[in-house]
Amino acid sequence: MSKKAKMMIDRSFRIAEIDDRIYGSFIEHLGRAVYDGIYQPGHPMSDKNGFRKDVIALVKELNVPIVRYPGGNFVSSFNWEDSVGPVDQRPHRIELAWRSLETNEVGLHEFSQWAKAADAEVMMALNLGTRGIADACNLLEYCNHPGGSKYSDLRISHGQKEPYEFKTWCLGNEMDGPWQMGHKTADEYGRLAAETARAMRIIDPSVEFVVCGSSNKEMPTFATWEDTVLSHTYEFADYLSLHTYYGNRSGNTNDFLAKSNDMDEFIHTVTSICDYVKAKKRSEKNMYLSFDEWNVWYHSNEKDDDAMKNKPWQVAPPLLEDIYTFEDALLVGLMLIVLLRHSDRVKVACLAQLINVIAPIMTDANGGGAWRQTIFYPFMHASRYGRGAALFPVIDSPLHATKDHGDVTDIESIAVYNEEKEEVTIFAVNRNLDEDVTLVTDVRSFEGYSLKEHIVLENDDLKAVNGFGQEKVAPQTVNRSVLEDGTLTSDIHKASWNVIRLGK
Repeated sequence: MSKKAKMMIDRSFRIAEIDDRIYGSFIEHLGRAVYDGIYQPGHPMSDKNGFRKDVIALVKELNVPIVRYPGGNFVSSFNWEDSVGPVDQRPHRIELAWRSLETNEVGLHEFSQWAKAADAEVMMALNLGTRGIADACNLLEYCNHPGGSKYSDLRISHGQKEPYEFKTWCLGNEMDGPWQMGHKTADEYGRLAAETARAMRIIDPSVEFVVCGSSNKEMPTFATWEDTVLSHTYEFADYLSLHTYYGNRSGNTNDFLAKSNDMDEFIHTVTSICDYVKAKKRSEKNMYLSFDEWNVWYHSNEKDDDAMKNKPWQVAPPLLEDIYTFEDALLVGLMLIVLLRHSDRVKVACLAQLINVIAPIMTDANGGGAWRQTIFYPFMHASRYGRGAALFPVIDSPLHATKDHGDVTDIESIAVYNEEKEEVTIFAVNRNLDEDVTLVTDVRSFEGYSLKEHIVLENDDLKAVNGFGQEKVAPQTVNRSVLEDGTLTSDIHKASWNVIRLGK
């Protein structure tokens, strides 16, 4: 007999309207993300501009509304002027963050073309590592000013008459990290970010800014960094960034799937710091969060270190090419649930990254096709069905023991109500590796709704992976839910991702 869990969802228990940008992603000039990823001239699946049409189709499947670009660590030594103008006149540069050679064949104009083809906006990142205020203002003028000035006229001379109108700008990347080119103290960065934002807003008052939070919560300056940076930037910034990656280096899947609890606590803590600074400033404004790097990342670390140390200055070397397992997909699903639970404060999030580099989409390195990694599916389901209002789920779940995280819930879940479509979607993960759970959900507030489908992602092999032409981990529709008299009874199998959809 399986364990039982109870849940109640009600259309009145709203957390927030979910910002579509919570399903954003990230493309950096790193490894094969750009070259051999989105861009591969001469490939049979490429269009006249060299963009892979099969990759664009998969990005559209994920329905990604915004893509952070061009970095990442790459941005902290990026000279934007190298990436504009006639392609054959652009310089090749040694790239310091990933010890590669950057040809600048794909630059601002090409990437904005690609984003438009993929139905995504560009979230532009600025170099506040090796450069500063003037360069940031020049780039904004080039991108967003209509014309009649030096840099806007330069853009027009490059064949782009209309401004790009990039709205969301990242003020640097991971500036607390000693690995970052131009690494700064919290005071140094906070002052620079505030003055950069102030100057840029004079050029374009409509832009939004993301200031750098800590690179992760294990940083020695975590919390004091956020306090100091926000104390400088609170009136100018719209979002504070969070980054986190998880891995299963110990091989303990039980603990690995509990790491979403750490992400939840991370968001709670950063939200508290934001509200502390709000109180300190006597401000009426809420600081929102941009979780603009999150994923599983650990499989390729050793190989990456060796490649950068022993084979530097290659064009688009294969780096950070994690091949994801089924258990990785479960954690990605759990992390999506956490993000949706915090949708009142997390307004932007970027799965890092999108193509080839710790990515849901891979391209065959030998000129073949593109394929979906295991983590593609939870993200696709959330992006497709998780639009609307997040509903606060009242859950009573059985627990199981973990080595490092204590007793944790078997069932993690969130519900999303799309009032316009008259649909409710329940996302649920059973992270108990040994026992199924019967989930009994009170849905009486959705009178007249019926069960549409129950989709699962599951596999007996937690280490199962997908590959080009070989998809071992893929969703299937099952008959494991029954809706009767306002009670939804669902059989949630051990180690499974579940999407249960109701509608009128």
